[in-house]
Parts: sequence; C-alpha cells; structure tokens
Amino acid sequence: MVIPSLRSIGRLRTDYRAVRAGATYRTYSTHPPNARLNVPIDYGNNSLLHQSSSSIIHSSLDYPQSSPTTRLNLYQAINNALAHTLRTDENVLLFGEDVAFGGVFRCSMNLATEFGSERVFNTPLSEQGIVGFAIGCAAQGMRPVAEVQFADYVFPAFDQLVNEAAKYRFREGNTGGHAGGLTVRMPCGGVGHGALYHSQSPEALFTHVPGLKVVMPRSPAQAKGLLLASIACNDPVVFMEPKILYRAAVEQVPTEAYEIPLCKAEVIKEGGDVTIISYGHPLFTCTEAIAAAEKDFDIKCELIDLRTIYPWDRATVLESVTKTGRAIVVHESMVNAGVGAEVAASIQEGAFLRLEAPVKRVAGWATHMGLVYEKFNIPDVTRIYDAIKQTIEY
Repeated sequence: MVIPSLRSIGRLRTDYRAVRAGATYRTYSTHPPNARLNVPIDYGNNSLLHQSSSSIIHSSLDYPQSSPTTRLNLYQAINNALAHTLRTDENVLLFGEDVAFGGVFRCSMNLATEFGSERVFNTPLSEQGIVGFAIGCAAQGMRPVAEVQFADYVFPAFDQLVNEAAKYRFREGNTGGHAGGLTVRMPCGGVGHGALYHSQSPEALFTHVPGLKVVMPRSPAQAKGLLLASIACNDPVVFMEPKILYRAAVEQVPTEAYEIPLCKAEVIKEGGDVTIISYGHPLFTCTEAIAAAEKDFDIKCELIDLRTIYPWDRATVLESVTKTGRAIVVHESMVNAGVGAEVAASIQEGAFLRLEAPVKRVAGWATHMGLVYEKFNIPDVTRIYDAIKQTIEY
C-alpha cells in the first residue's frame, strides 16, 4: 500500500480549493493563455512549406524547374513517390504490416490494387522477419521497400540492419554481392500523445553504423525527392518519416519524378550571426524561434536542414559556422549521444578558431517519452529562442 506524503496531500488540497474557486486548472500540456512563443505552429503560413508553384520552383534547384505541381500532404507525397517507383521499376517491392490495406498512415493507399499482391503485400507481425526478408530480396537484385509500422518497433530488426544489411557489401569483398537496393521506411517522432511506444526518434542508433544511410525529410516535396533517391541508392537506406507531419504539412509538390541528392544538406535560410542545424519536424520549431529572435535581437540566423543524418554534410555545416562563428544543433531525439553531439564535436574539430561561443545542443531530454507531458520532453520554441539569446550574448 502506498501512503501519500503530507506534502502531496497538501498540494492536492490546494489544487482542489483552486478548482472550487474557479481557477483555470490544466491537467494536460499545452500553451498557456497569452503565450508569445510556445503557441501551435501555423503550418499553412510557415515558410518551410511552399503554397504556390512559383515558390517551390524558385526555392531550390533540387526540384524540376518546368514541372506542374499539385497540393499534397506528406503521406500523399510518400504515396506518390512509391507509386512512381513501382510503375517504372519492376524490381521494386513494397511490403510490411497492413501495407496492402493502405498502412496505418495511408502511405500505401491503392497501391496493392494498382500493382497487385505479388508486389505490394502484407507481412506477419515480425519486424525481424520483414527486414530479414527485405535484405534477401535486395541481395538477389530486387529493390525492396520495407515498412516498419512505427520506428519504436524497429528494435527486433536492429540485428538484421546492423549485422546483415550494413555489413553485406564489406563481408562479400570482391564478389560484388551487396544489399544496396534496400530501403526501410518508418514513421518516427512525437505526436503529442504517443508516449513510450509511439513517439520515439531512434535515428542516432543507426548513425553509428557504417554501411547505412539515414534520411529524414522535413516536408512533402522533400519527402518525394529524398524517397525516390533512397530507393534508387545502391546502399541500404533507413528512411524516417516524421509522422506528425503526415497530415499537418501540406504544400505544392512537382508532379514529375525527381531525386534530391542524399548526403547533401540544404541552407534553407541565410544569415550571418548564428548557424542553426536541424532536420525533420524540429525545423518548423526553429523557424518560429528564429522569427522571434531576429525581431527581438536584430540578428540574422542561418538555418540548415541536414536531410541525410548519416553520412551528413560536414562541408556545408563547417562553411556556415566558419562564417557565423556560432552554432546551435536542434533535434527531437534524446540529447545523450545524439546527432547533436556528433555535429558539435565536428564543429569543434573543424571550426574551433572561428567560434565566438560554445556550440549549443537543444534536444529531447535524456528520459523516456511521457504521455500527457510529451510536449515538455522535446525542444519547443522557447528553448531554441533561449539558446539563440545565450549564444549571441556569450
């Protein structure tokens, strides 16, 4: 029997009196009234998403310059890329748990109907089996796209990815054997209520493994180009999709097929005072923090999207930090031994004499993902804003 302490009883009694007195009492995590920084992201007006055809075509040479566009959200862009590659390459297979039914996030909707059950099919509930089967297919010259239903469930397949897929080419030596046509897709990251087993971001675990590429897109247009490049890649690719963006992120996406180069970061916004490096969904949080900091402190921030987390684009990051003299790395996964630690160490090695302040990391706390307090675990606008302020004032 657990006996509550007197302090706990007193706190409960105080809370109860406050409720009876008509005070606002929140038992969930959200922004407080009159909040200035930590407010819900307005994806419809966020600069990372292109709301017109001209905007996306002129934003980057990664996109086809003469293609018409259509308005898609992230899961529709994934579906569009999968449909294209299935249509144009008979060696592509798509499989996973519930994939033939469209998948839990609808990324494979209607693909089984169009391409048949021999190329788009369901598998048993076995992540180890799914990835092991995919490696065998890739070793025989196919281009399998295996879906792990949630990144949180990839751990039974960890041995297959690390000890088989990543080592296959190295182990085969001069025989020419490899599993390079393998792509493993998985939804990742927080959604506000996923808790222990539906909100994890395990990308750092894979970035320690030579032989794998690890990719995470930030938007529908980026997802289409990066996924097509991943499927075409002759190395095994772990393709991680921020599931909070599946429906939230909507933008104009070129209808033509295109590939965005892997292992190449993108400077989304140029600036001269501080470099902010991130990837995936936290980029949206970064843009909100940057807008507030630039207004309050009269500075210009440079924002970089790594896109490929491993092997990552050191040259672009070091060039930026050499120019600005300050760096902040932001990611959703835990801060301990995370991507930010590797980026920060590389900056210290490659741009130490140009640094005006210590490299900061803003990341998830070193704890498991909670339920109602999930929002407090991952970087928010205020934490990034404070990091910018502390860095420029150092």
